[in-house]
Amino acid sequence: MTTVYTGYPARGAKATLRALGAPMAVVGGLGVCCAAVLIGDPTTPGGFLPVCPTKALFGIDCPGCGGMRMAYSLMHGDLPAALHYNAVSLVFILLFVWSTAAWTVGRLRGRWVNSWLHWRWTPLTVGVVFAVWFVIRNLPFAPFTGLRV
Repeated sequence: MTTVYTGYPARGAKATLRALGAPMAVVGGLGVCCAAVLIGDPTTPGGFLPVCPTKALFGIDCPGCGGMRMAYSLMHGDLPAALHYNAVSLVFILLFVWSTAAWTVGRLRGRWVNSWLHWRWTPLTVGVVFAVWFVIRNLPFAPFTGLRV
């Protein structure tokens, strides 16, 4: 097994392909997931895509509820609908793209590239954002009832 973060940039086709292997596998897996969401159309009830277990069992929206519908709307270029379904997940998609790009560049350069994942307060911030999002989208009065999906 070879380590990619050697301190040396990937030189040559073989080293470049080895450095790009893991990021391309992640992108390929996400492509398969996106294809399943496109085919399944989560905006239409009764499809083969699963229902959120939190919503099914407890009748409340979890922080990820609406994520598949958000992705479906985003893939169709409908940004207002994507924001309606799950605005926080949309922000995390942008952060995921940033961290994936930093990871890929770091593998090609042979050294780490900092992203939001390396910041000191990232775990606490993510936890607080998800907790607040979980609470406010389940509040039973306006304007928070508009956040339910």
